[in-house]
Amino acid sequence: MNYPLDVQKCLAQHFGFDSFRPGQDQVIATLLAGRSAVAIFPTGAGKSLCYQLPALLLPGLTLVISPLISLMKDQIDSLQKRGIAAERLDSSLDEKKYREVSQRIRDGRLKMLFVAPERLSNERFRNLIGNLRISMLAVDEAHCISSWGHNFRPDYLKLARAAKDLRVERVLALTATATPQVIDDIAAAFNIAAGDVVNTGFYRPNLELRVTACSDNQRAELLVQRLRKRPAGPTIVYVSLQRHAEEIAAHLCQAGFQAKAYHAGIKADLRAEIQDSFMGGSTPIICATIAFGMGVDKSDIRYVYHYHMAKGFESYMQEIGRAGRDGQPSVCELFACRDDCTVLENFVYGDTPDKESVHTLVSELAEMGQDIDIATYDLSKRHDIRKLVVNTLLTKLELAGHIRSEGFYYGDIRYSLKMSEAEVLEQYAARQAEFLQQVFSCGKKATKWISLNIDLVIERCGQPRDVILRALDSIQNKNIGEVQLAGYRQRFRCLVPNLNIDAICDQLHENFLTHETMEINRIAKMLDYAELSSCLCSHILHYFGEEIQNCGHCGICLGESPAELPAVRRMRIDQCNLNGFHGLVSKHSSALARPRQQARFLCGLSSPAVSAIRGLRGNPLFGVSEGVAFAEVLRHCNQNV
Repeated sequence: MNYPLDVQKCLAQHFGFDSFRPGQDQVIATLLAGRSAVAIFPTGAGKSLCYQLPALLLPGLTLVISPLISLMKDQIDSLQKRGIAAERLDSSLDEKKYREVSQRIRDGRLKMLFVAPERLSNERFRNLIGNLRISMLAVDEAHCISSWGHNFRPDYLKLARAAKDLRVERVLALTATATPQVIDDIAAAFNIAAGDVVNTGFYRPNLELRVTACSDNQRAELLVQRLRKRPAGPTIVYVSLQRHAEEIAAHLCQAGFQAKAYHAGIKADLRAEIQDSFMGGSTPIICATIAFGMGVDKSDIRYVYHYHMAKGFESYMQEIGRAGRDGQPSVCELFACRDDCTVLENFVYGDTPDKESVHTLVSELAEMGQDIDIATYDLSKRHDIRKLVVNTLLTKLELAGHIRSEGFYYGDIRYSLKMSEAEVLEQYAARQAEFLQQVFSCGKKATKWISLNIDLVIERCGQPRDVILRALDSIQNKNIGEVQLAGYRQRFRCLVPNLNIDAICDQLHENFLTHETMEINRIAKMLDYAELSSCLCSHILHYFGEEIQNCGHCGICLGESPAELPAVRRMRIDQCNLNGFHGLVSKHSSALARPRQQARFLCGLSSPAVSAIRGLRGNPLFGVSEGVAFAEVLRHCNQNV
């Protein structure tokens, strides 16, 4: 293909390449022609270039949606080293940096801005970018938009509407793991034509997939044997729980290896230090939960071991995709053990709200009438439903046409001035100063901060919230004061009078149960994979809609016998000492009254209501049935209500 001179020049000058990888040229040509596109590339196949290069050639701002702060930071560091104007806005920035980035956005000095999907619901951010020309919206991990995807996030569903509201000129949706059904969902959400969906395939011929059947107590020594037998190389060992990462790293160190644990429970600065040591080669082995890997641009990872079972093909493909990005042979081995299923399944069951919680939440919304004003954090605590699940429920009500989002706002606003009010007002023209004086008159002073009742300000000034917020932001932009927003709230409009609450709740609960079944089936498919007698690669690729003949380089193709997994060693509920549980239920009925609440507690799965009671998670009965199948514990609790 012949490319315009500016494309070729940009590719060489900013990225140091003289040619494109497969699929990149088609995606970039589509975007530069003014159309939206979907890019489905394997992990490490160059998805980022598909928006980074066009962003430099397009006239306005490119907004990049990325789910993880670490992912944003790594990409921005890389872009800035190339002299490209890229920044991020996220919760990790201090106020000074936030002001600096905001000013660069206003001045049009940025080409790329990275944000989490939730930020597009932030009224302060929407005010900041509302009048800008946004040439492109790049949505990373776009499979999160689909309820059929393995990592569904409600805020992703709202991106299509946000793109319209912000008058985005084109959209690029990117993912490394999407089934045909998920791809259709992504394309439909952003109105992307079938011909502009670029799928380069998922096959990685340099990855050698292997499965080894084992019992739980065999794994630690099995891992040591593998590490000693195979040539040394950068290695990731994936585990299910944070404590496993610590235990296995310690075991490897005792065996003479250099290994470190990595998980979300480690402080951010230490996590960054551990990641840097792995990237630099001083730590050759990382024992990690799935918190590690996204955004890790290390091309020479030679081994990925799944010490515990992955929760599905999508997760597995994403995790093994971090190996061998340099094209050199790499080994991906799964230590398959049926015992892992109990923990994986319990996580799934723990997310499903009980029918009573769904009913009380929807009833509360209905009682608010036409104008619904809520804080999801409060709803989560009151109805004992995880906050992410509350957001999912609200999104489902929106999609069903029962409610419509009217936006998000902060109920609590406070400011602190670095000089007297009179000196602040001197910084403004007469009309602006008069308006700010009205705003200041509504403040309630404390030692440092002045709190504002925003409804009172609106009433006195006769101006909408966004005008008032812009006026307050100007204080911060001039560095003559500081503004803080808190009390995150959402507004909805009820579209259907006299909601049929029972019918709606039945449908919502059925949807949650369907999703639960889908996730449990993903785990079952991993077990089926572990015992395959045919090509491992072709089986996984078939799941993603790609067909190949036998790969010739997986364990089965190389002549290994199919794995035979030992029978699951699950505890039974009657083996658990539940003495004192009925008394605990009576004492804490707000958290433990209903069977599913009790089952979650006994299986060691926290909930908003349990977390709200000091010391309850530390009770010896919390997690006493961790090794029992959740379904069995739930049956027991139902029988003993």
